[in-house]
Amino acid sequence: MEHPSVEEVSLQQLLEALVDPVRRAVVSQLARARGEMSCGTFDVQVSRSTLTHHFNVLREAGVIRQYYVGTTKMNALRVDEMEERFPGLLSALVAAGRLEADA
Repeated sequence: MEHPSVEEVSLQQLLEALVDPVRRAVVSQLARARGEMSCGTFDVQVSRSTLTHHFNVLREAGVIRQYYVGTTKMNALRVDEMEERFPGLLSALVAAGRLEADA
């Protein structure tokens, strides 16, 4: 799997990736997990193929890193890299998602 350098990701590409509510849910769940999650463990109401599309968009925007552990595809937020490139943006998004979920 190809992962772009965060320097290659534009703010426009990142914002377009994060505008979708399913992708924001994926990011929020990864942030709450504080680590990695396998593809099949996300609580979203879309088909597996649609979720794969959302993972691809997030990966191409530099938000997540995907890798295999055996035959299981794992997902992790690229928190440190995103924080360096776009300071505060990912943490603000996660915080806003929590507030929205609590409302």
